[in-house]
Amino acid sequence: MSIEISQELPSIADSPRQTPISSVSIAILLFLFVNCVYLLTSSGRIRTIDEIDPVMKTESILVNHTTAIPQAVNSQIYFGKFDRHGIPRSAWPDGQALLVLPWGAFGHYVLARLPGVPNGITDLVVGTAVCWSNATYGALAVATAFLLFLKLGLTQRVAVACSLLLAFSSILFVYSAWLYSEPVSAAIFMMAAYLLFGTGTSIPVSHAVFGALLLGFSMHVRPSNTVTVFVFIIAALVLDFYNGDSGFKYRTTAILLAIVAVSGMLYLFRNYMLFGNPADFGVPITGENGKDLDSWHNPLWKGMLGFLFSPGKSAFLFSIPAILGVIGLPQLWKQNRALTVVCGGVPLINLFFFALRTQWEGTYCYGPRFLVPSLVLLTIPVAALFRTQPKWLRPAFWICAIAGFIVQAIGLATNIIEDMVVNHYYDKNWDYQIGYSAITGQLRLIWKYLHVAPNGLGLGWDRWFVFLRDAGVSSTIRIPIILLFLLGAIVFGQLTWRAVRRAA
Repeated sequence: MSIEISQELPSIADSPRQTPISSVSIAILLFLFVNCVYLLTSSGRIRTIDEIDPVMKTESILVNHTTAIPQAVNSQIYFGKFDRHGIPRSAWPDGQALLVLPWGAFGHYVLARLPGVPNGITDLVVGTAVCWSNATYGALAVATAFLLFLKLGLTQRVAVACSLLLAFSSILFVYSAWLYSEPVSAAIFMMAAYLLFGTGTSIPVSHAVFGALLLGFSMHVRPSNTVTVFVFIIAALVLDFYNGDSGFKYRTTAILLAIVAVSGMLYLFRNYMLFGNPADFGVPITGENGKDLDSWHNPLWKGMLGFLFSPGKSAFLFSIPAILGVIGLPQLWKQNRALTVVCGGVPLINLFFFALRTQWEGTYCYGPRFLVPSLVLLTIPVAALFRTQPKWLRPAFWICAIAGFIVQAIGLATNIIEDMVVNHYYDKNWDYQIGYSAITGQLRLIWKYLHVAPNGLGLGWDRWFVFLRDAGVSSTIRIPIILLFLLGAIVFGQLTWRAVRRAA
């Protein structure tokens, strides 16, 4: 399926066309299409403690009506602190667990109880269901980006093309398959950017309030999202400075500051209630083998070098469309200053922020995990390039689309941790080896499993239906779900394409 990415005006001599479908309808169809594809390509597996944590919390909420995670202590995978009452608490806040709760309920009360699911693998099945949540949040980020592209003046056809670039050629694609919190954060920030800065002019109070609520909640998904929220506040100042209402010029900024401040105080109050100290976030001082995980002692040059040029964490290698985004920032500034502050400022401040983090690499993961929301936002300025449409844009667009897709497909193919463990992602002191290449590591595994069968659960091709088959789940369950997702991808893909052709 090819999408023309030039914005040519339709000829008045063209034959009459059907009534175009509304932009919101296309956004919904696009969301459903991308969601189904993401569900098909989801790993359905949880590997690291960052992914295990929200699954355990959803289990605790559903069964015990608490966010405490005593099962982590019993399983000897606990990462957190005991509160003032001796109850084991997670090192992370509860935002992501609350957002994935519907998937946890589906896994716990429906999927795990179907005939054909062996006894003793409930945790694996529930984990698969919860992992599917990121397919939905990733698709939500893409659909919102489509609406934002339209706000920037793109036609529906070109907006869909740019949205597909984000969906399948950026790092969002590969992270939609895992349960890290970054796709959730990316969806929140994309929606906030659309509500607050989509028009580049003053906005209704309802948009400001809803956008501020989203930003405030993002801090309860990951505290590190606070630095991104700070950039949004600066962008609101820029918006109000140039376009603020004469009655109350800095209205949007005031709303953001008020709601974000309340959200932050609620978080600090939560810390005080649990640990007796507002500044105690419940994060252990050390992790594996006594490694200092959550401090900020990494040399800036090392983190910057890793995020920009290393073979395993380079932002521009693992999310190639971001290159076009950087090129488009100056043009976007001419069109929408506040949105430019977000799309350029969020990646920049997070680059410096996480470069200083001791565990800047983001544990076992593919590419620069901590920069995923930033790189999703950095795809938006691609739209601004279509205002001038330089001659190089179309070939560059397709090169980025194809190369980016290949990088994501490699990352999605097999279990990334298998090669990382064998080929020294970490050294004996749990320090990340900056010369490690996740792409070549994955290629080694792809070549391996083209010739031999995996010899253990979770090894080999990294798809949920393969994983559940190896765990003993009956094909009478797996095949109908596969067909449902596949049919959804085909039907909604076709409907999206037809809707776009009506608008062409």
